Amino acid sequence: MSRVLVTGGTGFLGTSVVAGLAASDAIECVVSADIRAPSPGVRLPGVLYERVDVTDAPDLPELLRRHEIDTVVHLASIVNPGKSTTVTQEFAVDVEGSRAVFDACVAAGVSRVVVSSSGAAYGYHPNNAEWIVESDPIRGNDDFPYSRHKRMVEEMLAELRETAPQLTQTVFRIGTILGPAVDNQITALWETRRVLKLAGSDSPFVFVWVDDVVEVMVRAASGGPAGIFNVAGNGKMTVAEIASALGKKMFVIPPWLFTVALGIGHALKLTPHKPAQVNFLLYRPVLDNTALKNTFGFTPSKTSREAFAAYLEARALR
Repeated sequence: MSRVLVTGGTGFLGTSVVAGLAASDAIECVVSADIRAPSPGVRLPGVLYERVDVTDAPDLPELLRRHEIDTVVHLASIVNPGKSTTVTQEFAVDVEGSRAVFDACVAAGVSRVVVSSSGAAYGYHPNNAEWIVESDPIRGNDDFPYSRHKRMVEEMLAELRETAPQLTQTVFRIGTILGPAVDNQITALWETRRVLKLAGSDSPFVFVWVDDVVEVMVRAASGGPAGIFNVAGNGKMTVAEIASALGKKMFVIPPWLFTVALGIGHALKLTPHKPAQVNFLLYRPVLDNTALKNTFGFTPSKTSREAFAAYLEARALR
């Protein structure tokens, strides 16, 4: 029976993971830790809620000891920065916060950490493999903070595998998560009258349904295999296929022109996105999920196409 603490427990993914852990017979105790307190309607019976800021939590080791935590599910991260969010703030949460959590795990004698990494850790590069596997290099992008930070966290974890081997790791490199209530910078790409397409790129996406992400997190927290695993549904969808599913036409624009537009928009504080993030659409990492199925032992319930169809259905109901 595992005793689990979840960082980022009141976020989009955290809320679902906490609920999944609380419903599992293999979990004895669930502690949801986040900088924000959940609203009364979100609180679940039997779940303990703690206010924790991962960027300033000197008492985190004692909190872990007090609840006798043996497994930490680390989700806290700034995935969708706002217009006023600075790179310094993102680094403080994504990198320094992760270091504080891992250090606390080692200090408190936690036996396992489950980490939500991202396909972004591979980076957005023109020479990415057509299908990326876990043994491919983690390159990130120095000019794309989220991608750079995910790479840095994984480098930190690699170092810990040498210096603290007693802390077992399960690291999930997750594709684009879709769910009934998802609303982020990616789904915003599909809300315009026409779907943006950069000339010369198919911009393929791999999708995974949120319930599948929750299930792998629960399995990992309750004794599932250690290791590094891509998490995505089978298959991929190009921008043209996404536009067709949406019943919309595409707006095709040269990458250089989109770079200029982002530069102007960012300078005028109309968008948090910078010109360097053009690569986010040009060279998307397409995740191979073979290890997830064959080694971790989990096959996602929905393919990329099925996850997108379910998202569209939920969106229509909203």
